[in-house]
Amino acid sequence: MTGGGTEVLFPIGHPKYTAPEVHLSSIFVKSGPKVDIWSLGFIVAELALGKKLWVDLKLSQCIRKVISLLQCDGTVLERLAREHNCWETYEQLPSDLKDFIAACLNVSPKKRLMPKDLDNHVLFQSIQCPKEKFTEKVYNSVQNGKLQKPLLSERKLQEIYYLWQLAGGDVQSELKKQGLIRTKAPILSLPTVVLLEGTLFGQVRDQASMLDLRVVPLPLDNLYQRLAHLPATSYYPLVEIKSDIIQTEQQLDAATLPLIIRERDTEYQFHRVVLYDRLLMGYPYKKASILKEARKDVPPIFRGDIWAALLEVAGNMEDLYISIDKETPTHMDRQIEVDIPRCHQYDELLSSCEGHKKFKRVLKAWVVSHPQYVYWQGLDSLCAPFLFLNFNKEYQAYACFSAFIPKYLHNFFLKDNSAIIQEYLAKFSHLIVFHDPALANHLASINFIPELFAIPWFLTMFSHVFPLHKIFHLWDKLLLGDASFPLYIGLSVLEQLRDTLLESGFNECILLFSDLPEIDIERCVTNSIELYCSTPRSVTYRQHELSLTTSDSERSQLEISPITVAELQSEFCPRISAADVLDLLDMNHAKFSRPKVVVVDIRPPDEFHRGAVPGSINIPYSEDAQISCLTRHKGKIMVVAGSGRGPHACEFSRRLVGEGFSRVCTLHKGVQVLRSTNILVVPNAM
Repeated sequence: MTGGGTEVLFPIGHPKYTAPEVHLSSIFVKSGPKVDIWSLGFIVAELALGKKLWVDLKLSQCIRKVISLLQCDGTVLERLAREHNCWETYEQLPSDLKDFIAACLNVSPKKRLMPKDLDNHVLFQSIQCPKEKFTEKVYNSVQNGKLQKPLLSERKLQEIYYLWQLAGGDVQSELKKQGLIRTKAPILSLPTVVLLEGTLFGQVRDQASMLDLRVVPLPLDNLYQRLAHLPATSYYPLVEIKSDIIQTEQQLDAATLPLIIRERDTEYQFHRVVLYDRLLMGYPYKKASILKEARKDVPPIFRGDIWAALLEVAGNMEDLYISIDKETPTHMDRQIEVDIPRCHQYDELLSSCEGHKKFKRVLKAWVVSHPQYVYWQGLDSLCAPFLFLNFNKEYQAYACFSAFIPKYLHNFFLKDNSAIIQEYLAKFSHLIVFHDPALANHLASINFIPELFAIPWFLTMFSHVFPLHKIFHLWDKLLLGDASFPLYIGLSVLEQLRDTLLESGFNECILLFSDLPEIDIERCVTNSIELYCSTPRSVTYRQHELSLTTSDSERSQLEISPITVAELQSEFCPRISAADVLDLLDMNHAKFSRPKVVVVDIRPPDEFHRGAVPGSINIPYSEDAQISCLTRHKGKIMVVAGSGRGPHACEFSRRLVGEGFSRVCTLHKGVQVLRSTNILVVPNAM
């Protein structure tokens, strides 16, 4: 916020407790661990000597005293003891404590120890927290089954502040009550005279820009009242259950409410925060539990860490990020500097100077560490959600960004990415045809293709299209799905625009997507999940998708094999694999009471009678073939199966879509691919 103290006109902290090097520098030294260690040492020295130091001195005198400590003959603690007549107290102090204070109050910043070094100091080796005392403390916090204040105070400060805000807390309101924020007309802050060289006269210094040592306590009464009825066990939810009979999680009243309400419910968020805090401490071992809970919802306070877990970010990413050269100029710097100020500029955090610096570092780190890719416009929008959620953990923003791209945008940022994008858009077109033939027919009739509107959607995973608060809810579910899930999100967006699109011509559609109307994200997410679950996986198969299972050489003959982009673009309907057809036929009725698919066999009768899929309908291909018999099968997945040779299956499926049939697809490689499965039977024996 203050650039470590370099961007404000006063040192961070009380001058008496501030390290000497901060006072000596003409430009304020960046506040860091070693400056804080000095402050710690000074406070411990006061406690050890039993006296507040330099109480009666003015501010300027205190600063001179701090600087004079640089000339100590012995240790700083010895000098302070002599100055304040505490030598006898000093001599009685344990040697370990003296050594600890001396290590903190070393006048040389280079020799001053870091926190991790002090943590191993001999002073702390004898300090332990017995389990019995901890247990006693927990049980003493409970009185008549009610939650008491000490138990809440054990939570992390960021959690308490988050819950306090949900309970109605407002920092600005509290500061106004104390007179630390005063509103005044902007004209009153203007100077009286401004010289040509820029010197100002008559400008009253704003009190808000000056150091104020007042401490403003934030009242927690409302939060205590909201959580007073909760038992102490709510603070320690079980995350390991040995028996399914044990039910550790009670059904909360808010659990069935809309997401936006759940995120504002103090009690509900309390339960989610406590649970996720324990699960995240157990990551990566509790990854499965995190995944399970993320399907319900994601608390905003932990969204950055939960996303990192869902993306399987692990290991020492901070050292890796530090090791990447982010300073050496590259030919992509200019484009990055142009894009960053335009990225989510409505957000104060990302549009700040510090936000721009972090943006540039993360993007450069990604480009440098992935030499096979180039910087494309849109990467800044893709990076924005991760940077916003991990603003103070830049390395985690980089790690999430680096894990996200190969999972959902594999090879999208190659120098020549035309084949990847064209394949992706072809699959999107097929998905529209599969689920909404009326819309697909209309868009095809006006030649309004996805290339005209959908590239920014998928290249940025909608982060260029929607504001951040919508992206957060959208990506909460996106990260639970595979690489095909964004296609269903795009289809859900079209579903909300469907009525307008069906009434629009080419020019009207262009205008519609240039200024996208308001989209209901919660409805979009719900529809996307429904569409995803009702679509065979092979319908969205892409050869350029990052494969985590088998290679193409190991792929079963029943699965989809790579298809050229030219073939995909020439086909109006998607293909389905034989493996998915067999699964949907469910011959043993293991999954469904009746098959979810009907196979339309368009081979000539003689071929059909030599072996066909059980229950299939034979409609030999011809331009005037009668398809009225298929009307009663509307709603089922309709698989058009040919011999595997020629365009007849594609043409027939195109005709079905033209007649308004939905969920139409063609069998990849035709009926012949099923011969090895022994499923084909002679039709008379069906």
